[in-house]
Amino acid sequence: MKFDIKKYLGESTEYDKKEKLEEREPLSWLKSVVAFANTDGGSLIYGVADDDTVVGLDDPKYVADKISDFIRNRIDPSPEIQLSFEKVKDGDVEKVLTILYVHPGSETPYFYKYKGEMLAFTRVGNSSVKADAVTIRRLALKGSNKSWDSLFSEFQMKDFSFSRLKSLYHAKSGKSFEDDMFQSWEICNGDGKITNAGLLLSDDCPIRYSRLFCTRWAGNDMSGGSYDAMDNAEYQGNVLLLLEAAEAFVKKHNNLKWKKLPNSRIDLHDYIERPIHEALVNAFVHRDYMEIGSEVHVDIFDNRIEITSPGGMVEGLPIQKRDLYHIASRRRNPYLADIFHRLHLMERSGSGIKEIMNDYKNSENMTEDRLPTFFSDESDFNVTFWNLNYGIIFKSSGESSGESSGESSGESNRKVAENSSSNSSLNITEKQIIKIVSENGSITQKELSIKIGMSEGGIRKAMSRLKKDGVIAREGSTKSGRWIVLK
Repeated sequence: MKFDIKKYLGESTEYDKKEKLEEREPLSWLKSVVAFANTDGGSLIYGVADDDTVVGLDDPKYVADKISDFIRNRIDPSPEIQLSFEKVKDGDVEKVLTILYVHPGSETPYFYKYKGEMLAFTRVGNSSVKADAVTIRRLALKGSNKSWDSLFSEFQMKDFSFSRLKSLYHAKSGKSFEDDMFQSWEICNGDGKITNAGLLLSDDCPIRYSRLFCTRWAGNDMSGGSYDAMDNAEYQGNVLLLLEAAEAFVKKHNNLKWKKLPNSRIDLHDYIERPIHEALVNAFVHRDYMEIGSEVHVDIFDNRIEITSPGGMVEGLPIQKRDLYHIASRRRNPYLADIFHRLHLMERSGSGIKEIMNDYKNSENMTEDRLPTFFSDESDFNVTFWNLNYGIIFKSSGESSGESSGESSGESNRKVAENSSSNSSLNITEKQIIKIVSENGSITQKELSIKIGMSEGGIRKAMSRLKKDGVIAREGSTKSGRWIVLK
């Protein structure tokens, strides 16, 4: 395959560029070798400056030999590498580069060692950074082909109860949870020692960072105005309890709108429950429980729900750089995932993200710009569900068709609001104002700014336009009056 230097221009997590081989300060590039081996592999290109100028090498074979010597003598264990030479045309001049490819390591952690120093590095963005103690423990687990949830804790089965686990299993299967299942489910061993997965399922889970923070924010960010949080709750302990609490909190704030048809009506929730269930299960099962001071967050705003869990992708590219319909299953906590599968809470196939996308695509009130979005970095995984009803004023086709739409109150004012939404000249903010005013004519501009997530100045301008166009009007005094929708 022909070498394409354009692929290696700019900065990236997958490669580093070096103008020359630094022999006096080899740590300057050996740390990248260690980092690539400890994470997902990567390349070092010798003969290219930081500003992407191709300078080439006078003796590329010498550079390759010295690279091999340094790696053999300064990195432990020795990573698998591949060296090659590539010719690059720079005008009429042909220049030669030395390419070092470092394979992802299977014997992590890899260390730089010299004069008694043992330093581990990992790749974070386009930098190679020194690994802290927790990261080194993660690498050690990876290198020994173990997971955190499979490790045995210091606790014994006799000191814990599992009533919630037993009750859920009976509800899902119709069968009793027998004592011998604790061992077959990898919750404990024959001596009664509990795994970390088992502790997460115990009624009095002692794992400090098995936590959930839920918040319903005012507006569309975390500083909505005169008050920030409209509702919040914190939980700690049993992971099944946390899942149940998270789903209940979302359900509490999942508003229902409806569209009436001649002989029936369609219920239109702000959010679809099943995809959110999938995302919450993923958040608790695949999160990093080794991250100190961490928890799962459920943040509900006017226009979206964000579910954030500690720990990025287990390996490979971040989620936003992948095809969401073709993601290989990599489980950070395989014991816990297997138990959730046995409890019929998740699929074993790892198809959760695909199911989330498909469920949303098939929703009655779905638009392409409101598909769930995913983001991950080295420390967190985030999924955002967009409010399918946000900013939408449901239209009524009138008496002749027998269709109408809305919520459960303010029907007469709402019909006017629905008719006004047919005016294509209205922007989304103006439509939102009409909808809110039709429900609550006494609302203030400050309260509107909080609900819509816009500055008070922006609300004033929008309402001024609506008044000028004869869409809304003020009835009564400034203090005790109310807004009405005219057309």
